[in-house]
Amino acid sequence: MGARDASAQTTPMKSLEQRVLETIRRARMLTAGDRVAAAVSGGADSVALLRLLANIRDELGVTLLVAHFDHGLRGAESDADAEFVADLATQLGLVSISDRENVEAAAAQNKWNLEDAARRLRYAFFDRIVRENRATHVAVAHTADDQAETVLAHVLRGTGPAGLAGIYPVVGPVVRPLLGERREELKKYLRSAGQTWREDSTNLDQRRMRARIRTQLVPMLERDFSPQATQHLAALAELAREEETFWAALVEDRYRAVARRGEETLQIPIRDLLAPLALADGAGYETQRTLTERLIRRLYQEVRGSRQGLTGEHVRQVIHLASESSSGHRVELPSGVVAERVFGDLTFRRARRVEASAEIGETAAGQASYQHVVTLPVHGETIVAVPELKRRFCLKVIDWPIGERDTKREDSVLDAERLRAPLLLRNWHPGDAYRARGRRQAEKLKRLFLARRVPMRDRPTWPVLESAGRVAWVRGLPPADEFCTREGTRVGVVIEEERL
Repeated sequence: MGARDASAQTTPMKSLEQRVLETIRRARMLTAGDRVAAAVSGGADSVALLRLLANIRDELGVTLLVAHFDHGLRGAESDADAEFVADLATQLGLVSISDRENVEAAAAQNKWNLEDAARRLRYAFFDRIVRENRATHVAVAHTADDQAETVLAHVLRGTGPAGLAGIYPVVGPVVRPLLGERREELKKYLRSAGQTWREDSTNLDQRRMRARIRTQLVPMLERDFSPQATQHLAALAELAREEETFWAALVEDRYRAVARRGEETLQIPIRDLLAPLALADGAGYETQRTLTERLIRRLYQEVRGSRQGLTGEHVRQVIHLASESSSGHRVELPSGVVAERVFGDLTFRRARRVEASAEIGETAAGQASYQHVVTLPVHGETIVAVPELKRRFCLKVIDWPIGERDTKREDSVLDAERLRAPLLLRNWHPGDAYRARGRRQAEKLKRLFLARRVPMRDRPTWPVLESAGRVAWVRGLPPADEFCTREGTRVGVVIEEERL
């Protein structure tokens, strides 16, 4: 073979290696000292990834190993893939890590489709490699063709701008150095190196949407519309990712500035949700609306753990709740998340098994009501645990009067001698009413809850102390006048509350 022929063979290899090296450095995917597990299935893309990384690892200053995950879907064919990858790792002098899962069984058990189950278990394997400190990064062989197919799949299923971003080059410890390269270029690279690979028969299964996009839609687009269709779709994804990066930073800034975390809720003032940016009146309506929608998705994600299942229609329902509904109304979102308007706030939380009905003051059928008999000691204290509230109430019997001018305590102390059996600590009941200290007439607790801005969801289990059928004390409200301390009181009762 002449020098010119040798150059013709080596130049494409060096050119591809140089591009991948520049991609890794430009995106800061890897740094010197990293331990990189190349995810190798045995297919052309992943084998090319391994060979490329093996050839540029010294320039990168990284340690390379091989990771193979067997989905257990193709019987002897899968076994042959695993053997091929292990042999390739041995040829290159690399450590090989492998694992196998029954993807079909996992899909049936969790009601996932087969592709989703395979992806979940595969990436769980990658996570374990990193958690066990066997590698700092996992390199995956997604290409520009995969990117184009992903964008098309998202468009066909229905997507917004976020879906157009497609596959990201870096997600946590997972890096994708080949995202700008065409699949055919990788095969040329392998052929020029005399390297074989395995073919996955399921890639041609026309029952799968991705296979139909790969074998029918993309070739048709490139043949009948534009030979550069794949590159254009990949470029669109890159532009969309840049936009998403900007929006994600802005949303996170606004989220951290205006969202408040309660004990079981995530709250945001409605004015900050509907107008998250300080703009002149009427200016930037579309920007405000877009940011509002993204804030809702961020709030949902924080409560649920992901954005899965939340559609544009759900987001519109939440906006209507915030802008048009009154306090106490709510929207049920996927995976048991509830958005509720509570006066000037919107709250997001996990739904309880027991919820208040839509009408304020009415308890839901089958609510987790509670009632505990209280026996007051002569001296000292008694503890009443209320698991439904994850609280315990301490009723302390004290000598009265206490220290001089202790007006704060005086306003909330009951006269022990005025309390009568049966003494019950229970949840609020519709129709409960009493005359509080300082009031001229009795009022329903329903009205007092509204005045004190007690969220509707909390009212059915709100604690009340009942004395011989009459309300004596209500959490957060003044005690009933007829049970309050006064001149001549000798023994008082103080009620304190703490977490279980």
